[in-house]
Amino acid sequence: MGGLPPGFRVQPSAMQCRLPLRPNHGGWTTKLPQLGLIDRYLMRSIAAPLFGTLVIAAMLLVLDKMLRLFQYVVDAGGPVSVVWRMLANLLPEYLALGIPIGLMLGILLAFRKLALSSELDALRGIGIGYGRLLRIPYAYTVPLAIINLFIVGYLEPYTHYRYEGLRFDLKSGALGAAIKVGEFNQLGKHLTLRIDRSEKKGTLLHGIFVQNEDGKGMTIAATAERGRFLATDDPDKILFRLTKGRLVQDSPKFATPRTLAFDSYDLPISLPVIDQFRRRAAGETDELYLHELWRLGYGGGAPAHAQRMTAEAHFNFRMVEVMMMFMLPLLAVALAVPPKRSSSGLGIFVSILIVVAYHKVNQYADQAAAHGRLNPTLGLWVPLVLLSVLIIWMYHVLAHRPGGQPIGALERFFSVIGKRIRGMMTRAEGSISPA
Repeated sequence: MGGLPPGFRVQPSAMQCRLPLRPNHGGWTTKLPQLGLIDRYLMRSIAAPLFGTLVIAAMLLVLDKMLRLFQYVVDAGGPVSVVWRMLANLLPEYLALGIPIGLMLGILLAFRKLALSSELDALRGIGIGYGRLLRIPYAYTVPLAIINLFIVGYLEPYTHYRYEGLRFDLKSGALGAAIKVGEFNQLGKHLTLRIDRSEKKGTLLHGIFVQNEDGKGMTIAATAERGRFLATDDPDKILFRLTKGRLVQDSPKFATPRTLAFDSYDLPISLPVIDQFRRRAAGETDELYLHELWRLGYGGGAPAHAQRMTAEAHFNFRMVEVMMMFMLPLLAVALAVPPKRSSSGLGIFVSILIVVAYHKVNQYADQAAAHGRLNPTLGLWVPLVLLSVLIIWMYHVLAHRPGGQPIGALERFFSVIGKRIRGMMTRAEGSISPA
């Protein structure tokens, strides 16, 4: 009755120790020792599909473009090695779209795995809500968004300029010209060459026809059994050494053409003058850096209204593409959890459809705003706001409504359609089976 003995303390009972276990409201306990382990587990679960999807998407896009680039380079008569340089300059463009898709699929597949194995229910049962679980997805999102901002703001414009420079060099012959066997090759404006056979990696040519014209009207046409190109001290001239052939020389100064049979003849050839490629962003707004677009669009640096509208459109397009990445974790989580007793992958399809469709809408708005048919700010930011509201609602339904399913109606619709299709196929098989 006089109280507890000195040094004696009553431990609180389990009923007295209250933890905010509210899994449907995003709450979490701050002193659980398992949180570090859960973070590492989520980090590993997201990393594999994220980087795997990024690599696969980049490879598919590169392979699709590589076949067309090979054909383009061969038709232009350039060296095959330039294909790899052109592909390297296209990679930033592919990464700008591949990074958001990889981030979303990485998060979605990780949470889908947790949901299908009932680990998500176990985590929520010990008080770890969706708000706590989103910490690791956003730890991936923030650095990837910064990287993507650098890509679309600075790296992609520079590599676009380099890619166009390679295309210009191919057309002008600055990268060298491939001589096609059995065809008449036009090398520059004054030289026509045809060969029947090539040996020793093109250094020895057989069955040669060559016609060369100079600026004064003199024409030299020759046939030879063999020939090879030789360098000279003059970088603007090369020698075409012909062996065992016949030459015809004509000029306005000659009364009749001159002919010559020779065992060896050195034909000097002037190399064509190669034009210099334009400077970066000369008439190409796609090649402007992010701060240059801001200066032209909003800083008063544009000399004309049309150029200002184009700069504003491109600036807002790049910004909304990056800002959309901060909504992807919420979208991925909302679409990752299938209904109970279901393993439907509809959420994966819907997520990819949303991201790709949003990218196409932005591209259309960018082009329309650049041509003055749409306000750049409204045309590009309003779709982002609308989609963000939709994503937040979908996440709210999943995280804060007991048993909520954002795409439950779609799940039921496709389930009914699938059952009907399977029923029709079963009846069709029964009708054609022998009695």
